[in-house]
Amino acid sequence: MPRPPRPSALYLFIGVVSWPVLRFVFRLRWSGRENVPDGGCVLAANHWSNFDPWPLGIPLFPRRFLRFMAKKELFWPPLGWVIRAGGGFRVDRGAGDHEALQTAVELCRAGHAVVMFPEGTRRSKGMRKRHAPRWHSGAARIALDAGVPLVPAAIAGTDRLKRLGPLRVAYGRPVDTADLVGRDLSDAAGVATERLREEIGLLERSLGVRLQSDTASRGAGVEEVSG
Repeated sequence: MPRPPRPSALYLFIGVVSWPVLRFVFRLRWSGRENVPDGGCVLAANHWSNFDPWPLGIPLFPRRFLRFMAKKELFWPPLGWVIRAGGGFRVDRGAGDHEALQTAVELCRAGHAVVMFPEGTRRSKGMRKRHAPRWHSGAARIALDAGVPLVPAAIAGTDRLKRLGPLRVAYGRPVDTADLVGRDLSDAAGVATERLREEIGLLERSLGVRLQSDTASRGAGVEEVSG
């Protein structure tokens, strides 16, 4: 198994500066950190805010260098350089970017931890949309294709950052996908995504999260590829 890649200098700097802010100002607490392996994996979480990767990564710092997809519109100098150094890689969200998915697979095989948000959009944003966020099978597809663990996680409090509310993160045991080996990738990813959704729901309930979109998201089903 490849050793975890070393974080960039910028990632280390952000982590060092962020640690006391999150730990003491936002009272960040976490559980299940031991469930995140040292090798390549997909870390799939619920999605409240653009700041979700921040508390998700700090409990794993500096052991893990989290990688995440960022929309291509953000990759202009000098912001693009900062995003890349901070772990981001480009995705064209409007085109169901298969190149980005393949990049994620290659990163996982190289030992990286790739962060994915299977709901496809932020909940706080989604609640104001006409259509509820749909769960996507991209996270499961990447994990299955790369042959790495699919690790569920839940985040609470990032939708209340202005209130300096407490932040909570829970990491769950990897989703069981052993029985899906050898099946058609699309079918296997759909089954794994349903299991992932259940596990994230359990983790959220352990954090006391009230799922405003629970009924809507359960009726929305699973979309393939993106997210």
